[in-house]
Amino acid sequence: MTITIGYIGLGAMGLPLAGHLVRNGYDVIACDIDPSRADTIVELGGRKAASIAEAARDCDVVITCLPATAHVEAVVLGPDGALAQMAPGTLLMDMSTIDANGTDRVARACAAKGVAFVDSPIGRLVLHAERGESLFMVGADNATFARVEPLLQAMGKDILRCGGQGMGSRMKLVNNFLLLTIAEVSAEAVALGTRLGLDIDTILKVTGSTTAQNGQLHTLMVNKVLKGDTTPGFTIDLAFKDMTLAMTAAAEYRMGLPVGAAAHAVYGGARAVPEFATKDYSAMLEWACRNAGIPTPQTD
Repeated sequence: MTITIGYIGLGAMGLPLAGHLVRNGYDVIACDIDPSRADTIVELGGRKAASIAEAARDCDVVITCLPATAHVEAVVLGPDGALAQMAPGTLLMDMSTIDANGTDRVARACAAKGVAFVDSPIGRLVLHAERGESLFMVGADNATFARVEPLLQAMGKDILRCGGQGMGSRMKLVNNFLLLTIAEVSAEAVALGTRLGLDIDTILKVTGSTTAQNGQLHTLMVNKVLKGDTTPGFTIDLAFKDMTLAMTAAAEYRMGLPVGAAAHAVYGGARAVPEFATKDYSAMLEWACRNAGIPTPQTD
């Protein structure tokens, strides 16, 4: 039996993931605020929806992949939203990175209607999503996980169960807090090395050969800003949003995150400058170098 999937949100991550579902034989009807994005899904053999309601109606599964909590709640819970179209027994999977309290609200609304719910935020970079190598952090009970596991296998590579509903969102918050803080420290380290007269190849070779090695410098920056490419895969604006989610969660639990607070402030400063807000977050290296009064280094 063919499974029909309504896929809502065709951004840098959502579009390649929806494409993998089509390639793996699923009946996908796709929708985005920019209707032209769904044209790629149509070219692959999927369908295009004119509205959220059309994308969610008569589907076995609805997947949302959206920028922020407000978008998810509007798309899912709005009067003409996805949940209003979904029949009891169908399933909603949210792959967005949002406030875990927002995830809990959506989960409760689904339960009230008899709709199964999974939170499954996405790990790794856009280049991994395009290659079918994404990682998924899944919050679901056993029965619901069994329903979505084949879909996740079609979209990516690694599936990590994090607990029940809401635990995927909570794990993603922790993951992004860590990686974004590392990215900022890496940017400052490269800026410092450049200011001290070291060439970028030396910096990469040495730090890549010690326990200083990390994915933000040696995978992200090497493939983006150090090649002069800051077209957005994940923007500085969204990075600031995710750092804010972590800081807000910590405040709710009366926790201090002093190093994270400093990194959060740096992202806030970069995000306040329109030129930087929409750049890929690897451009935090450009921001650090600009503040140091030095050119951003480039690899060959």
